[in-house]
Amino acid sequence: MRVRVPGVIVSGMEIRQLGERDRPAVDAFLLQHRDSSMFLRANIRRRGFAYSGQIYEGTYVGAIDGDCVVAMVGQTWNGMLMVQAPVEAEALGHAIGRVSGREVTGFSGPPAHVRRVRTALGLTEAPAQLDEEEDLYGLELRALRGPPAVPEVVCRPARPEDRAELLRFRIAYEIETLGAVDEAQSIRARAAAFLDGQLSAGYVWVAVVGGELVSMSAFNAALPDIVQLGGIFTPPQHRGRSHAKRAIAAQLLAAREAGASRSVLFTKDPSAVRCYEALGFEWLSEFALVMLVASEAQ
Repeated sequence: MRVRVPGVIVSGMEIRQLGERDRPAVDAFLLQHRDSSMFLRANIRRRGFAYSGQIYEGTYVGAIDGDCVVAMVGQTWNGMLMVQAPVEAEALGHAIGRVSGREVTGFSGPPAHVRRVRTALGLTEAPAQLDEEEDLYGLELRALRGPPAVPEVVCRPARPEDRAELLRFRIAYEIETLGAVDEAQSIRARAAAFLDGQLSAGYVWVAVVGGELVSMSAFNAALPDIVQLGGIFTPPQHRGRSHAKRAIAAQLLAAREAGASRSVLFTKDPSAVRCYEALGFEWLSEFALVMLVASEAQ
């Protein structure tokens, strides 16, 4: 159990570790930036502010101006830094290092915020398997445009018996989209842990043709008001047949019926952009995603 690090005052703001007492102020701040704060909002909602190393848990620091949180950075259980820091990004970068003391494995958030935190931590030149500014898209779910249904394609929530095939999908996604190294010993364990988290939360849907899984749609994060798509994958031999569109549309329709009003995602892949735009997604801004090379691999 780590001892809390005392806060400091920077430019009249208190920079300190965040806890349960800060939840109302954190919620109010992140709601102002909800399209680019899904990881922060969803992880805090699921696990709160305590950290013991379990999946979805994190350590959080914030800049406090009066009674308001005006910027924050969180470090997830797997080392990623989730950044929403329109002000005092450098101070928050130093603070998360002091408070967490864990290795940083990557960054996500608005590009300018990520760059400042990364610079503050001296990781600008650190080797990365993925270092991109992707396009952030959003959709009001009332405007969802799904492709016509066809009898031979069944879209449904994933089932336990789907796991083995979906794990193959997830590993292929990590290699193709996230730049993972096929021979890396950690890839199967990382992919399995991430997929199992999605499956246990009910975040995965599939398209099925003749009993064969042909596409996977998934949420990286979900809240009552908004869901974030991520980890969408169709095996190469099944592409070009609108399987992904149908799986995504079915999952988003179910989310809409459950009360969500909005969806977001980030991507850089032109074919994926065409798919999402066909469903009604519109470009919002850019979103940085950085995955550093593990220290043992350097």
